[in-house]
Amino acid sequence: MIGILVVTHEHLCEHLIRCACHVLGERPAQLQSLSVFVENDPDDVLINMRTLTQKLDTGDGVLILCDILGATPCNIASRLIRRDRVACITGINLPMLVRALTYRNETLAATVNKALDGGINGVVEISAGNDHAA
Repeated sequence: MIGILVVTHEHLCEHLIRCACHVLGERPAQLQSLSVFVENDPDDVLINMRTLTQKLDTGDGVLILCDILGATPCNIASRLIRRDRVACITGINLPMLVRALTYRNETLAATVNKALDGGINGVVEISAGNDHAA
């Protein structure tokens, strides 16, 4: 099973995980969060992120989900990317997280693709009078 680490500014990661648990009806295993605050030393964040990534990897790899491309959480996570072991996606949203959790028994590459698909296709404009039920 792919381990999932959600890394965001402030407490967004914890709230996203709580919402995903609500949708899924349980707290999935191998799922952790790491909040990054303005006062955190980036070197300490890197150490914490590396420790959590190692803890989450039970042999199938780890997917790190971050909030903003180019921001501190993403920049630090990019230092941990290892082909077929650690992948990183930015722009996390709830559909992306739920898809990652749902398909993480597949390969890391497949989980990344499913998460990206969920994140992209989960962003739609709802028009008046149209039925958009999932």
